Amino acid sequence: MTTTTKTARQKAEKTDAGADYFVVGEEIADAKAPAGPIEQKWAKRKFEAKLVNPANRRKLTVIIVGTGLAGGAAAASLGEAGYNVLNFCYQDSPRRAHSIAAQGGINAAKNYRNDNDSTFRLFYDTVKGGDYRARETNVYRLAEVSANIIDQCVAQGVPFAREYGGLLDNRSFGGVQVQRTFYARGQTGQQLLIGAYQALERQVAAGTVKMYARHEMLELIVVDGRARGIVTRDMVTGAIESHYADAVVLATGGYGNVFFLSTNAMGCNVTATWRAHRKGAYFGNPCYTQIHPTCIPVHGETQSKLTLMSESLRNDGRIWVPKRAEDCDKDPRQIAEADRDYYLERIYPAFGNLVPRDIASRQAKNMCDEGRGVGPAVKEFDHEGNERMVRRGVYLDFADAIGRLGKDGVAARYGNLFDMYAQITGENPYETPMRIYPAVHYTMGGLWVDYDLSSNIPGLYVTGEANFSDHGANRLGASALMQGLADGYFVLPNTINDYLAGAPFEKIDDTHPAAAEALASVKGRIEALLSVNGTRTVDSFHKELGHIMWEYCGMERTEEGLKTAIAKIDELREEFWRDVKVTGVNEDFNQTLERAGRVADFFELGRLMCVDALHRRESCGGHFRAESQTEDGEALRHDDEFLYVGAWEFTGTGEKPVLHKEPLEYNFIELKQRSYK
Repeated sequence: MTTTTKTARQKAEKTDAGADYFVVGEEIADAKAPAGPIEQKWAKRKFEAKLVNPANRRKLTVIIVGTGLAGGAAAASLGEAGYNVLNFCYQDSPRRAHSIAAQGGINAAKNYRNDNDSTFRLFYDTVKGGDYRARETNVYRLAEVSANIIDQCVAQGVPFAREYGGLLDNRSFGGVQVQRTFYARGQTGQQLLIGAYQALERQVAAGTVKMYARHEMLELIVVDGRARGIVTRDMVTGAIESHYADAVVLATGGYGNVFFLSTNAMGCNVTATWRAHRKGAYFGNPCYTQIHPTCIPVHGETQSKLTLMSESLRNDGRIWVPKRAEDCDKDPRQIAEADRDYYLERIYPAFGNLVPRDIASRQAKNMCDEGRGVGPAVKEFDHEGNERMVRRGVYLDFADAIGRLGKDGVAARYGNLFDMYAQITGENPYETPMRIYPAVHYTMGGLWVDYDLSSNIPGLYVTGEANFSDHGANRLGASALMQGLADGYFVLPNTINDYLAGAPFEKIDDTHPAAAEALASVKGRIEALLSVNGTRTVDSFHKELGHIMWEYCGMERTEEGLKTAIAKIDELREEFWRDVKVTGVNEDFNQTLERAGRVADFFELGRLMCVDALHRRESCGGHFRAESQTEDGEALRHDDEFLYVGAWEFTGTGEKPVLHKEPLEYNFIELKQRSYK
């Protein structure tokens, strides 16, 4: 158990702050993970799972929503296996999935550097990085298949960086002390996605995969308790269509855009998973949000998104702020070395600038809260609505690296990232330090799944960032690409067979009552949005919701703040349905209508995130409750009370959600207070 001080425990053991907001339901369990040694579980599960013979696969259809690394890899793999695959994305091409934005690299336990890396060490680092709130069995499997991912991608022609002798190169990432991250400069996500896209297009040409671009999923069709299809809107014509299959896979990414400002593409949304949640799929750990420490700071009130600068920059860049607040106005090049505070190197000497993202983010906020932030001051509002001007930035300095490697050496490693920074800020990072600040990035929460990646709705599978399973309360860098490709190429194709072996199921079409109800609900929701005809824009509501979420459920949460957020979200949601202005018609290309539907779901999700954060009276990873911290300000877990996954059941709009708990068991890793010092 985590050791805690008496004062901290007394603070954490207040009456349950969330009791008025939810109902506690039955415990749940992941029944699919086999017993036995952890290194044998995956092989045992693959052997025990039922198979579908090749002739029968041609009779079965699988819907996959999403074409990023998880969705594209799954569609290509299941198409190659002989299933009929219907693949959907809201972008104009699968190549525009948000996986393309990943920059720094992908982890794999190959030990190419001979620095004592191993499958178990990758497993341990990932569980520890998630602050012991991830499921052991899923994480070990992820580490186990990681090496296969690299081989697969090299065979596809992915141009990973190589050393002088031709061997694949590795770099470091936060939260680890080995070099296990494979990369393609600052374009790793793009190169991996092109590899998956090639495999996907091969199956499209072969006829096993049918591609539906510019189609947005708006409802899940559930027949007799099984997921049997989806309802989509053609985003060009407005046509509402139903599609049917023997199983449905959601690979639709995360929901960071609930905060409005995030590093996500502006189209990223929660609608597919939220529609499934409303149909009965449990939502796991929704409050676990990753704040990435290495982003270009907010520059104005009219900004619509934030730009990520890869964590890989922390390999050679040094993070600092002035020791004295009066130096914050100075040109950083004029601040003497003795007057600089390299605070991560000072506080965490063992890991330095490569501490995990949640820790680096909180310390950056602490420095700025102390009045030592840099860059132009921005307007903020405190919890009481009082205006304040604060500098939100710290320096990421490459002067030492340039002196050691030369400008050309730094450019070879990070050139495209430096170019991107210069184009956005108008500053030359080779000559003056970058300015960075934390921003919303990844979401560790998502639909609850078992070891097979199946939700609690039979026939509904969830992969990649859309599920909750692998990262606990904080994701280590370079693990998102690893999970997406592991799920798509190696896990789902081996587990979905077990379910499909029981097919074919009842044939359904538009006349089936469940299908007709789903179709009618989509049309009714669209008509409701168009009929409000209010005075406020969709974006104004989204921006206000994002401000509430960032202020009260962002980098630091408190009981009082979360209760305030829930009340504010309820009020704002009511105003949205009373006063939103959605222009145009459905039977046309209508981006305002698209955004309105997504923001409507963000209201409901945001409320659940706050309820989840309120009930979890501990700090862990990216979930930092101010009432639960160590004497030196680090996250303080309470394993005796909260060693479980919070899986939430939807009970109706405006009704209390039901909290189901999946106890977390650690049989192969010792639970202890996380430390990177």
